Amino acid sequence: MTDLDRESTPAPAHRWAGGLRRILLGAGMLVFPALTAMAMSGNVSGSAAVAGYAVVVAFCLCYVLLALALGRAGRHRTRWITALLAVMTALFLAALPSAHADAFFLATVVVSVVAVLWRKHTVAVVAGGTLAALLVPWAVPAWHTGPGGFQALALLFTSLTCGAFAEIAATNQALVAARAEVARLASEAERNRIARDLHDLLGHSLTAITVKSRLAQRLAVKDVDQAVAEMTAVETLSRQALADVRAAVSGYREVTVAGELARGRELLRAAGVVADLPSAADAVGPDQRELFGWVLREGLTNVVRHARAARCSVLLSPTSVEIRDDGRGGSGGPGAGLVGSGKGLTGLRERVAAAGGTVEAGPLDPRGWRLLVTVRPPDSRPEGTT
Repeated sequence: MTDLDRESTPAPAHRWAGGLRRILLGAGMLVFPALTAMAMSGNVSGSAAVAGYAVVVAFCLCYVLLALALGRAGRHRTRWITALLAVMTALFLAALPSAHADAFFLATVVVSVVAVLWRKHTVAVVAGGTLAALLVPWAVPAWHTGPGGFQALALLFTSLTCGAFAEIAATNQALVAARAEVARLASEAERNRIARDLHDLLGHSLTAITVKSRLAQRLAVKDVDQAVAEMTAVETLSRQALADVRAAVSGYREVTVAGELARGRELLRAAGVVADLPSAADAVGPDQRELFGWVLREGLTNVVRHARAARCSVLLSPTSVEIRDDGRGGSGGPGAGLVGSGKGLTGLRERVAAAGGTVEAGPLDPRGWRLLVTVRPPDSRPEGTT
């Protein structure tokens, strides 16, 4: 089984981006058969040249078929890919008499494909191909060439670049899967918590309401006053149950600094970003915990989405929250959206403005981005500001 057989299907947006990169990289590999064809004109002529060109054309057709096979799923896909690689290898060998050392440009394509599909064999295949490209031209005196240094370097660096691209693509897909799993687990945990809270909160209250309602029905024909007392108790229990439900729902929707620090730490970990976050939210007063929670949610989410950072830090104080990263910053940084029309960041600006605070965002030197939200102390706010 190849590495590509084990890859999961990416999301549509990632599929488009990954597909475009693969198409560009794959089309670029056709430069090497073109170099081989150009070299034949100086080595052979007549029918030998025609045969050599036919070999290169056949090699290109096999490569196109290989690219199509890579884009399709199926039980026999690996078998087709292996067969096409075998044919391409045979065509490379057939091109040696007419292209001489430059036939190893065809070998560059074959070795690069192997480096992408069978990454565990990359070192052995690349080393073997590089040595062959270097030594075979030197070992064939009739070619009147020394060691194929240029061909060997082309094979080495191209195949290693393709192998690195495959590693990055696999890592990105694993990261997307990890993010989806984190979101799924968080959602499942919240659903379980709500179900557990509602069961615990309402189980006793609804049972008591049922029992007292039946008792009031029986007492209604014997003792009206006692029946009224029981119905009054039912009303009290109902109000309490409603208050409990509202409290549970409010707790479900509530955004807090502590909760967003925990969520952000897990999100950054899944994204491969080193998280330097406070272990507690004690520095933030009760009045600011919800607002600063929204700041953390938007800021940390944008770091993961846009910054391409390796490290992210959060500083908390009673009147401010600061988020820094060492990502690319500039116009593409995570804070760039603060001046845009994104709903999340627009809502954040409105929340901060309603609290009498300010938002500062900008790039750091030499790289990175900073998001700073500052609010005035409660005793210095104008009347009517919460």
